[in-house]
Amino acid sequence: MAITRRHLLQGSAVAALAPGLGLAPGTPAIAPGYAQSGEPAWRHALSLFGEVKYPAGFKRFDYVNPDAPKGGLARQILVGTFDNFNVAVAGVKGSLAAAVGLIYESLMTPALDEVSTEYGALAESVSHPDDFSFVIYRLRAQAKWHDGKPVTPEDVIFSLDSFKKHHPQYSAYYRHVVKAEKIGERDIKFTFDTPGNRELPQIVGQLTILPKHWWEGTDSEGRKRDVSVTTLEKPLGSAPYRIKDFVAGRTVTLERVKDYWARDLGFAIGRNNFDELRYEYFRDGSVALEAFKGDQVDWRTENSAKNWSTAYDFPAVTDKRVLLEEFPNRSSGIMQGFALNIRREKFSDPRVRRALNFAFDFEEMNKQIFFDQYKRISSYFDGTELASSGLPQGKELEILETVRADVPAEVFTKAYSNPVGGNPEAVRENLREGLRLLKEAGYEVRERKLIDSKTGTPFALELLSADPSFERVMLFFKPSLERLGITVGVRTIDPTQYENRLRSWDFDIVTSSWGQSLSPGNEQREYWGSQAADMAGSRNIIGIKNKAVDKLIERVIFAKDRDELVAATKALDRVLLWNHYVVPQWNYPKVRTARWDRFGRPAELPKYGQSAFPSLWWYDAEKAARIGRRS
Repeated sequence: MAITRRHLLQGSAVAALAPGLGLAPGTPAIAPGYAQSGEPAWRHALSLFGEVKYPAGFKRFDYVNPDAPKGGLARQILVGTFDNFNVAVAGVKGSLAAAVGLIYESLMTPALDEVSTEYGALAESVSHPDDFSFVIYRLRAQAKWHDGKPVTPEDVIFSLDSFKKHHPQYSAYYRHVVKAEKIGERDIKFTFDTPGNRELPQIVGQLTILPKHWWEGTDSEGRKRDVSVTTLEKPLGSAPYRIKDFVAGRTVTLERVKDYWARDLGFAIGRNNFDELRYEYFRDGSVALEAFKGDQVDWRTENSAKNWSTAYDFPAVTDKRVLLEEFPNRSSGIMQGFALNIRREKFSDPRVRRALNFAFDFEEMNKQIFFDQYKRISSYFDGTELASSGLPQGKELEILETVRADVPAEVFTKAYSNPVGGNPEAVRENLREGLRLLKEAGYEVRERKLIDSKTGTPFALELLSADPSFERVMLFFKPSLERLGITVGVRTIDPTQYENRLRSWDFDIVTSSWGQSLSPGNEQREYWGSQAADMAGSRNIIGIKNKAVDKLIERVIFAKDRDELVAATKALDRVLLWNHYVVPQWNYPKVRTARWDRFGRPAELPKYGQSAFPSLWWYDAEKAARIGRRS
């Protein structure tokens, strides 16, 4: 699964946080922690917000159709390629087949109609003390691998060790889990390096569990498997799907496991209804779109404003065989921007970084190539209540005072805003301000070229991407940068080469995005923390090493209530913004989708999983017969 705080970045604006184990309505409030007898107070769910919606032994989630038919095929698009099925090394070796994540279960699974709440999947129950110093998970007795062998504590311990050792993102995410041990036939205790980290009990439950016996065994040719290297051997899983067949780099087909061990449990009812899921890989987004139009795939998520406005006028849309639908995104916020590699000396001065923002005329770009569909991002938590605005006040100001000496003065005196363009006068004024900042940083223009005044070195940069459709964005940005005297190269490379260059920090500027839930925490270390800056494959691709940022991340993680969490996150947001680590891009509050009309779905989709295809959907044979299939 992706390294995010939640499986689907679920979250919501909730007024008050009661940290600890979730209690079903009416449950006696002895938890979180231990009962008066000193024995663990076992719970079936965890929530960062106190009460949970569904009681122990619940029959199903409210948002599923328990009578959804099983069967059919769903074909989906992925852009890129793959050469690896080993999730444990996905951060540093090979290109992982995205579909492989669907063959594994984790200890807990999220509810898509609740905020930051997870229910037992492989685990039937969980307990932790009031100080969050450790957590105990108890596995379900019926949990099985696809070969029929039980899921064991040894599997869980092996999984944690493997991810921490071989996967940089997980290593950062779980670095405060210092010990995992078997303490009963089905019980695993995770001990943390310090108390008070309210998230750790829950995020341990998000760990993907791998089969130790399979990875320590041998393959069909008698070769010993190695969890530290890539593989294209079909791995063993425990989830509702397993890999049926594949063509390396091109397609992966999953098949539903008919005797799936959890098929009658509440968290699984009404979900995973397709007999087969096929993932078709395309090297180019334009080719993928044409494949969709030709009915070679069933479902497409459209990320291009231009395509959404102009590319869906073909006959199948007109006659309603293809349906276009937007789903609101209520579950997450985002920062997306031109990410600057500040490991490179030319980007080390924040005035230089700010100058690049003054060269970005978002308003004109939005009109010319985005059909005015987007809004400019002005926060690392854009779209959430956690986004900073105005001047800091109250608890946020109190937190910022603790790092005043290590943050830009503007944090306290100016509300952050992006430069505004859109007309010739504004553009000229922005470029003048950009040149002023560059001059302050030690640059001057000689013969229309920006030169380092001390060394005489011309200022040059490369805009790098793996997506050919993004070239038009970079080419729009290029002339504005050149008007500042900067020499600009635009380069698009294949996904594998691009991934390798990011891992080795071999780039100037790339586009990157960081999804944010409404309950940020430990993942912030991996996004912006100093330790992650030197970890190949980490999400701190910018290379941030800032002690004020590190301190504020800890305030977020160890927040004692919702008010403190919101204040600390806003403080972190403000400091990140005023260091100008990115040139913010744009956001769209909905998920654009196109689908061939062969599917059914629940009457009401969950609030925090509106576009949860294919998990909650099903194959509708009558609709499929009406529109036919060309394949």
